[in-house]
Amino acid sequence: MWKAIASNALTLLVVILVAVAVAVAWGRNQYVAPGPSAMAQCVEIPQGAKLDEVSLQLQAQGVITSPYIMRTGADYAGKAGQLKYGSYLVPPKASMKEVVDTITAGGPSTCGTEVVFRVGVRENAVVLRDLNAQTGRYEDRIRYNPATEEPPEAIVQAEAKPGARLRVAVAEGTTVWQVVEALKQADFLDGQTGPLPSEGTLAPDTYEVAKGGSRRELIDRMRAAQDATLTAAWDARPFGLPYQTPEEALTMASIVEKETGIPEERRRVAAVFVNRLREGMRLQTDPTVIYGVTNGREVLDRGLRRSELDRKTPYNTYQIDGLPPGPIANPGKAAIEAALNPDDSAYLYFVADGSGGHAFARTLAEHEANVARWREIERAQGAETETPVQTD
Repeated sequence: MWKAIASNALTLLVVILVAVAVAVAWGRNQYVAPGPSAMAQCVEIPQGAKLDEVSLQLQAQGVITSPYIMRTGADYAGKAGQLKYGSYLVPPKASMKEVVDTITAGGPSTCGTEVVFRVGVRENAVVLRDLNAQTGRYEDRIRYNPATEEPPEAIVQAEAKPGARLRVAVAEGTTVWQVVEALKQADFLDGQTGPLPSEGTLAPDTYEVAKGGSRRELIDRMRAAQDATLTAAWDARPFGLPYQTPEEALTMASIVEKETGIPEERRRVAAVFVNRLREGMRLQTDPTVIYGVTNGREVLDRGLRRSELDRKTPYNTYQIDGLPPGPIANPGKAAIEAALNPDDSAYLYFVADGSGGHAFARTLAEHEANVARWREIERAQGAETETPVQTD
């Protein structure tokens, strides 16, 4: 009889263990499975809140399905006591794991509104943006130019809110002078900018900042980000490129950045310039000449003059061999990668094609035909808008 009892007990224990294992596996799957919310939601974590009450709040909002599973998963991950006070944007279908990671990570508020200082090539703008809960994206509501306008009251109030989300967005192709001068206008930042960095060394990107954050520290972040991008691309470069140093590759990337804003053209444009370097041909690119005229401190709102094209300066690639002495702008990551991974092509020339892109050619005869078509387009438009580059 005791054997039968022992056998039954063992069977029951096995059944219990299997049931527990199944339950644990099910709970683990639920913890990482997509959540029930079809739209982005703003989650508020009150100061001093406990995970028990927050998990019930999240269930009431429709962000999670099970407070118990969320608490258990957070306990297992060692995050149950790490809630950070603030407002957080939870994306659609976020899993309980993603929710826990978000509300324990901390950082600037990511809900409601944000203020973005946009640093552009032609002008800067401060924009107040609101969250569209249906799309989970921010949309522009109020905009002003800090160089010519007073800030609207709504932006002043948004900047002053505790935990306000403040960002600085730097466009590709800006110069270091433009970035530094713009940061001086960002009134939610503080301190001096320090010495002007070397051209091309500030990474175009969007940076989260805090109210009263240091301008100089932000510039250092931009510089570190650009250095990391350039180092990674340089280390992964193919054999045989005509650059002796990463700085030369950065110079090429800045030329590519200024020559085309079309993503699918970047590697092709880089290939043209790389091929010309290999052939001993001059680069003959207008943006370098323009940089020699402006020193990166203004936008040249006119065509280049013949006298400027004929004048020999360190940046006039119609008159000098090889690369100019340094970058002509801050290239983005895509332009850096294009300069270090150009297309495998035989193109030596390109000119505008009237669609916003360029027509590429392998021979001078092909290029001259492309130039003739472009001139016809210019005549139809009533103005000459671009020097026909690469005409050796």
